[in-house]
Amino acid sequence: MRLATAALLAVAAFGLNACSRSDEAGKGSATRAVDSFAARMAQADAESQNWLTHGRTYAEERFSPLTEINADTLARLQLAWSYDLDTDRGQEATPLVVDGVMFTTSAWSKVQAFDAVTGKLLWQFDPKVPGTAAAKACCDVVNRGAAYWDGKVYVGTIDGRLIALDAKSGAQVWSTLTVDPANKNTITGAPRIVKGKVVIGNGGGELGVRGYVSAYDAATGEKVWRFYTVPGEPGRPDGEISDEPLQRFAAGSWKGEWWKQSVGGGGGGTVWDSMAYDPELDLLYIGTGNGSLQSRAARSPGGGDNLFIASILALRPDTGEYVWHYQQTPGDQWDYTSTQHMILTTLKLEGVARKVLLQAPKNGYFYVIDRATGKLISAQPYIPLNWSEGIDLATGRPNIKQAARYDETGEQWIGMPSQVGGHNWQPMSLSATTGLVYIPIQEVPGIFKVDSAFKMRPQGMNLGLELQTLELPDDPKVRAEALKIPKGFLIAWDPVAQREVWRAPNPGWVNGGVLSTAGNLVFQGDADGMFNAHDARNGKVLWSFDGQSGILAAPISYAVNGKQYVSVVVGFGGAVALVGGEAMWGKQGPRRNKSRVLTFALDGSAPALPPLDTLAQIPWNPPAAVGDAKTIQQGRMFYLNTCAPCHGGNVKSAGVIRDLRHSGAIASKEAFYAIVGEGALTERGMVSFKENYDAQEIEAIRAFIVSVARRDAARGER
Repeated sequence: MRLATAALLAVAAFGLNACSRSDEAGKGSATRAVDSFAARMAQADAESQNWLTHGRTYAEERFSPLTEINADTLARLQLAWSYDLDTDRGQEATPLVVDGVMFTTSAWSKVQAFDAVTGKLLWQFDPKVPGTAAAKACCDVVNRGAAYWDGKVYVGTIDGRLIALDAKSGAQVWSTLTVDPANKNTITGAPRIVKGKVVIGNGGGELGVRGYVSAYDAATGEKVWRFYTVPGEPGRPDGEISDEPLQRFAAGSWKGEWWKQSVGGGGGGTVWDSMAYDPELDLLYIGTGNGSLQSRAARSPGGGDNLFIASILALRPDTGEYVWHYQQTPGDQWDYTSTQHMILTTLKLEGVARKVLLQAPKNGYFYVIDRATGKLISAQPYIPLNWSEGIDLATGRPNIKQAARYDETGEQWIGMPSQVGGHNWQPMSLSATTGLVYIPIQEVPGIFKVDSAFKMRPQGMNLGLELQTLELPDDPKVRAEALKIPKGFLIAWDPVAQREVWRAPNPGWVNGGVLSTAGNLVFQGDADGMFNAHDARNGKVLWSFDGQSGILAAPISYAVNGKQYVSVVVGFGGAVALVGGEAMWGKQGPRRNKSRVLTFALDGSAPALPPLDTLAQIPWNPPAAVGDAKTIQQGRMFYLNTCAPCHGGNVKSAGVIRDLRHSGAIASKEAFYAIVGEGALTERGMVSFKENYDAQEIEAIRAFIVSVARRDAARGER
């Protein structure tokens, strides 16, 4: 199920020889040191004690060969150490462990180094991201992890910097700005390092940007190459390696003037998360995001596939040279990104060993792709879906239902999956023991309709869609029923037979990332804060720990001096948590978000986690009503278009960002305008929105929030 064992053993032998030669030569040869670490990375699977890269190995299997923690010893698994992070925003990082030192990241792009045995903080680096950067982030100020290479740690920041740190001291070695600060690009993903080059993309598809991925010299920070994923203005090449394939494949698949939608050009296709690398084929695989604007009618009037959005691309890591592409969702207008976790493995299909790429992207299909050629081998739904009627294996194209083409029909369409996808950024895992892929899935319908009155706004989201769908029904009984609709599961998937083997329900429906181990265990957290160990063979929950806050990040396992540990970063947040509000409360209701690193071992002896602060249950005293019904309705539309993605669709917070119904500022026209209009809280991430709305329109937003606060108080909510 892995990259060829013989080849890895050969690389391992080379790596040992290279290390030996480097030791003999002393510290004088930087090139030899890099070559040595490159060999070590290529055979990372042999270092079961470490977690050297984002998915543990270049193949991104997220499988640990360690066996000390297993079904028989699991009852002894206890907290070994914990560390409270200094930010309670969303946490999505996968830690790294290199020779007994853990490197991880937290919200606002901070980096921490810990003694992996004791949890002692060795250093923390704060890139001091300005609060204004939060307004460019569609999905919270999260960070999914760092990269390590030859004594340095690398992190991408929300404001678009790529920073190299000394792994021993945390001191900054170099910093490179990878984006134009005039644009809306942000970095939340973890860098990958291949052959001495740091590869990083960025996000911003919801705000109207043009996607690209870049490679930088790991030693100096100098840009080596850049590949744009969608074409720019016709007749004006970028002077980058992507010019030729964009002209050959993509240019004719776009209509209208998409390049005018943003300062730096629009179109989307951002490379905001998953990558993988095959050392044997020397291919770097990247996934691209949704089109921008999301409505194809607004983005590319006249239709078109809009390459290379919602696609997988294979590039040469040395130069960025195009090798192949496969578009999973042509003309995407459902936010069905292809940026979800990719796994490289070898499957025996019809008696033949095939080098394949596995992916379960947001569109609901599980794909098996020949990773040498990009040819589709098979694709089957892993959740119920209604946007297409299967994939044509001859062409690789989905058979899209006419009803799903809401840009053509002009009608509202209820689709499965929704914009959050059947599987989002939370990593899946492939077990070398069972041969199964463990996927955190969600079954959530969504409403899609073109906003005929849409216009680009300088601040916040720009989708081209009506956003009333962010609200839950007003009637409490109907809302309670609606909250029962979203469902989440951890499923085990057979990639050869293309079928589900088992599923385990997830009470919070928003899943955490997954780790599988040779101890026949699967570890995963959930939105309710429970960290669970499942039997990898049947899904039964064998062990649980209350992490006190939602767990979305993926766990890792490592060993020091022969002792195995399991670690996970805890902390709720991200796009769904921010916009979801009441839908994210879970069985325990609203509670404070507390971010931590939790690490477990057999017979761990750390003290129990202290109880969280109790939320005060106090009666409301909402301010007097503001504005008439027409003003309130106008404010509602402005709120949904701009405020809801952070403050919740029903003006209800999930506990990550301030619940505006309780804000003292809504009682004062002047105070509210000072914040929303003048940016009084800019350094906290609440920038001025006077470019979007004038004073009267901002007052309408306040009128709407006050009306919701008064309504909920009258219902007896506390």
